[in-house]
Amino acid sequence: MHIRRLSLHNVRRFDNVELAPQPGINLITGDNGAGKTSLLEALHVMAYGRSFRGRVRDGLVRQGFEALEVFVEWDEQRALSEATTRRKAGLRHSGQDWKGRLDGEDVAQLGNLCAALAVVSFEPGSHALVSGGGEPRRRFLDWGLFHVEPDFLALWRRYSRALKQRNALLKQGGHSHALDAWDRELAEAGEPLTSRRQHYLDRLQDRAIQLAQELAPNLEIQSLSLSPGWRKQDVSLSDALLLARERDRLAGYTSVGPHRADWSVGFATIPGRDALSRGQAKLTALTCLLAQAEDYAEQRGEWPVIALDDIASELDRTHQARVLDRLRTGPAQIFITATETPAALEGRTDITRFHVEHGQVQAMP
Repeated sequence: MHIRRLSLHNVRRFDNVELAPQPGINLITGDNGAGKTSLLEALHVMAYGRSFRGRVRDGLVRQGFEALEVFVEWDEQRALSEATTRRKAGLRHSGQDWKGRLDGEDVAQLGNLCAALAVVSFEPGSHALVSGGGEPRRRFLDWGLFHVEPDFLALWRRYSRALKQRNALLKQGGHSHALDAWDRELAEAGEPLTSRRQHYLDRLQDRAIQLAQELAPNLEIQSLSLSPGWRKQDVSLSDALLLARERDRLAGYTSVGPHRADWSVGFATIPGRDALSRGQAKLTALTCLLAQAEDYAEQRGEWPVIALDDIASELDRTHQARVLDRLRTGPAQIFITATETPAALEGRTDITRFHVEHGQVQAMP
């Protein structure tokens, strides 16, 4: 997956900006606050429907304007073929409403637009994948499954709809017969959804352990463990929902199920994520993200786009070099932002360079 054109309109401080990235490493430099990160945010919005800094309405739209617009054109390898096809996607987003087009057709659901372009982002807030709450970790699992198992999205939506209906009934003091129906629906979707998550995490575990040995051996990652959201080893999801029903009536929401799931990283000598330094949390998160990118490449036959924001500030020179050496073994297209050329890239001539200044992006020789 190689992006050939990226256009932004009314994204943060940018009016109109367009760049033509190349395969391999694309280095984007500029002063602090120049807008380097905004370029990666735009890619992230197209791939996830939100910025990695938060929601679109939280400052991503240029001040004084109604909506941002992002357009991406990329080459995608066809399944089981060496041939590529050129794809195009556009998104207009106000923070409240959105309109998208994919390959010349209107898109009815934002998830369908996000499914087209795969971007794995590492940025200053990525440590939350390890040290933060459970929501980003659930999103991490579901994003990976969403891209490598085509029927996962329908299963996830089925569960989400049932959860919404059950919660509404609980708040209204709904009849037990109605709750029985939604409990069955939750169980029928939630059990296979959890099984998918478990198998996916097992696959990532082997890759993450191997990656950590190469990138950050001092971490000594030993496992990735799923907490499914109920006592799965003791009871089925349908039984767990029934047992929790009266408690859920009092609370007004469903307290057990895959929407409460989480996962954790096990280390040989570090007792848990609360004992990690910020640097260790960043390296652990990066290891998991790269494991996800490599799994995507293996399952799909092509790499996702890799976006590394402010890598020189996030990683020391040794870890920069290890990460970039690992990425160079594959054909991934990589975007890197920095105030100046990172130490690990000094002297390299096989880099496409861009410079951001005064709301403009210039290609550099």
